[in-house]
Amino acid sequence: MSPATDTAERRATRPRADALRNRERIVAAAREMFVEFGPEVPLDEIARRAGVGNATLYRNFADRAALVHEVVLAVLGGTAERAEEAAAGEPDPFVALSRFTHAAADERIGALCPMLAGGVDFDKDHPDLLAERDRLEGVVQGLVDRAHAAGRLRADVAVGDLLVALSQLTRPLPGFACLDIDRYTHRHLQLFLDGIEAPARSELPGTAATLEDLRRGP
Repeated sequence: MSPATDTAERRATRPRADALRNRERIVAAAREMFVEFGPEVPLDEIARRAGVGNATLYRNFADRAALVHEVVLAVLGGTAERAEEAAAGEPDPFVALSRFTHAAADERIGALCPMLAGGVDFDKDHPDLLAERDRLEGVVQGLVDRAHAAGRLRADVAVGDLLVALSQLTRPLPGFACLDIDRYTHRHLQLFLDGIEAPARSELPGTAATLEDLRRGP
């Protein structure tokens, strides 16, 4: 094979920049709409928000399961990156935990719960998703452990409590058309963070939620 032929074939198989941008726009639009309306939002509505045609959406994602997979992967990966940045960039363990919490909201971590809870038929045990989940959980557990060790996080709060609060506080209430959800999300997350900072101002009912508790479910 000549060098010219090899170069031409590589150009033919490499996605064009505009095609990659379209794919990213679809995933970003789906991530936002899954938070706002749930994972069953019509795909043509996602295409409309992304500014692409239905054909472009289906050229990138054959069905809803493929799109959901990509959104979950993007949210897990992006949130893990924010956790790693917080851990590396903040010497105060509780400041690092707080920085991650707000960044996780911006990554739309609230989109994960309805999709992982069984509402959409896709491979939740795909190796790519499990790898990103383990990466995220490991870094967040490290943030929580550091804050505990420094006496900056109340002892009766565990990583599961943090993740449950993130899931609950980063999604609009059902039937509530909130046009500025980020304003309220970050406000309420800060109230939550103020409540889990040590020293504790009250005694919490029940026991701290661990990652194992979350995986077992109710």
